[in-house]
Amino acid sequence: MPKDPKRLLFSIVVCQLAGIIGSLFTMPAIPAWYAALNKPAFVPSGTVIGAVWLVLYTLMGISLYLVWQKGINKKTRPALYAFGIQLALNALWSVLFFGLRSPLYGLIGIVALWFAILVTINMFRKISKHAAWLLVPYIAWVTFAAYLNWSVLALL
Repeated sequence: MPKDPKRLLFSIVVCQLAGIIGSLFTMPAIPAWYAALNKPAFVPSGTVIGAVWLVLYTLMGISLYLVWQKGINKKTRPALYAFGIQLALNALWSVLFFGLRSPLYGLIGIVALWFAILVTINMFRKISKHAAWLLVPYIAWVTFAAYLNWSVLALL
């Protein structure tokens, strides 16, 4: 049982909200724009993508909780800021790719996101190795998503 279940729940909800914000830009663009794009054969279904993100946002929330439970101090504050930056970049990608309908801006955004996740993992590792490891599936998926984004751009 977590030491502070309310803090754990809040951490997970905050991360899930990033996905909800992103979906506000994604959902309207899928039938109108994304469906008409040439896409590589390895594009997962929308159901798979949604399920993966649900799990990843939950893991991100648990990771955030593990660092936050150490308190807010000289060591954790920069790591929490880094986490916030990568979470904002995560939501921004949907705005860039789907909202602006720009695979180019999406690619620029996802590269920035990838580096922000890497920085966050490295900062979290110094506070909680478990928190850092919980972000590994996230960076792996974002690596795949970046390749997918690049592939869509290449097919334009």
